[in-house]
Amino acid sequence: MVTHDVDEAVLLSDRVVMMTNGPAAKIGGVLNVDLPCPRNRLALAGDRRYMALRAELLEFLYRKQMRDAA
Repeated sequence: MVTHDVDEAVLLSDRVVMMTNGPAAKIGGVLNVDLPCPRNRLALAGDRRYMALRAELLEFLYRKQMRDAA
């Protein structure tokens, strides 16, 4: 599955493969999602582990990509 939605990635995946930017994109990292299944979006909204995984994805998207672009 391909998505650009961080919440959807954490909610639906067991593993998220993060890609670098650009036409020469490659695998930039892999995040294992170790949340129990089935997952309930409302129940996970305040879950610490869910928020940590989400933050890790956002960190990759916004900080690592910016460093690599510089």
